[in-house]
Amino acid sequence: MTQEIHVLTADQEQEFLQDLQKMMRVESVKSSPKEHAPYGEGPREALTLVTQIGKQYGFKTGIVDDAAAYVQWGNDDEHYIGIFGHLDVVPAGSHWTTAPFELSKQDQRFYGRGILDNKGPSMACLYGMKLLKDMGIKLSHTIRLVFGSDEENGSADMKRYLAKKPAPVYGFTPDCKYPAVYGERGIVNYAIETPILPADLQMFDILNPEEQASDHVPDSVIAMINQEKINIVGKRSPSNAPELGKNALTLLAKKIDDNQLLSGQLMNYFHWLAGLHDQHYGQKLGVEFEDADSGKLIMTPYQLEKNANGLKLSIAIRYPVSITEEQVTQGIKQHILPDSKVQIVRSMPGVMHNKQADWIKRISEVYEQVTGLDGTPVTTTGATYARVVPNIIAFGPSFPGQKGIAHKQDEYMDEKDLLTNMEIYMKAILVLGKRKDD
Repeated sequence: MTQEIHVLTADQEQEFLQDLQKMMRVESVKSSPKEHAPYGEGPREALTLVTQIGKQYGFKTGIVDDAAAYVQWGNDDEHYIGIFGHLDVVPAGSHWTTAPFELSKQDQRFYGRGILDNKGPSMACLYGMKLLKDMGIKLSHTIRLVFGSDEENGSADMKRYLAKKPAPVYGFTPDCKYPAVYGERGIVNYAIETPILPADLQMFDILNPEEQASDHVPDSVIAMINQEKINIVGKRSPSNAPELGKNALTLLAKKIDDNQLLSGQLMNYFHWLAGLHDQHYGQKLGVEFEDADSGKLIMTPYQLEKNANGLKLSIAIRYPVSITEEQVTQGIKQHILPDSKVQIVRSMPGVMHNKQADWIKRISEVYEQVTGLDGTPVTTTGATYARVVPNIIAFGPSFPGQKGIAHKQDEYMDEKDLLTNMEIYMKAILVLGKRKDD
């Protein structure tokens, strides 16, 4: 069966890419809510499109509360194996060398916003399920592919879905990495507000605040310092992999600190902020936690804002599964400037599953069979639907060593990796969809 699946995915690649291209062209970025489109017209268009494709493949389809779509193989609506992907994407941003909302190919590599996160893998699951059905495969359990439209902005879509539909018996989301991910770290974002005297504050401003967001390490900061414009260029990376980037905010702070460009309270502030440069593991904030399952805590500043009373720095933290949010908060409060206030602006507790569960073992074995790589389950710094959908874990699509690709310009996925994902997901559907005695 493994060889048959391998040959089939290669033979059917062009047909798959035609449907994937349709989805890549949908600019499914969150925007203002409309009637029947709670996350904007683009995400809703993606849901409509995937149900149309699913119907063409011969599957049962539906849209749930305008928030998620499903494509189902089987008739049991109450007890199903769930695969939860998402069709919404982050904004394209700037500095692309290819058209962000096209499926482009160069040197055996596909480019486009969402090719990795998460349209490519989600559509690979759908097309792979079609291929299995076309082969005449019969499953003992219903498989339901669920396609979300708000994963990039908090996964409110899954709350709406679960209010209307039962949770899966078990399953996975193809939106993280391999091998199987049995645990996800806790996430907490803080806003640290520091008062600055108006006379000092007027010496500084940020001119391009729109370049900063919680999903990535800021790579561009244009500041006005004593009527002089300073342009700092860093390197963008996902906020859960800050070591792969160069943080423009802390680079700005170092420039100010090293050259004494300011004075008074502002100088003290940027001396403190400069101390956070390249301190990706919370060393200067009293939160240098780690454990055997997760490794080290990860921290990055991602936004600096000026208001009438001072400066507000936002930082993103992914903390080990054995650590509590309260421990992180106490550490932060003890290592900020005097009179500063700390506010939690995002909070997502960690999640853990039993890595010895039979179904996790089965998909881990599939990964090993297809790739020849070690399938020992792992944990992640990422945040996936596995935090809000019961009984699922993350499984793929990135292979070991692949990190920091999503949310950047020229998002990519190698052709061979996309097809290998389809093979893995087809075999995962088979092993989860059949009883042991089948």
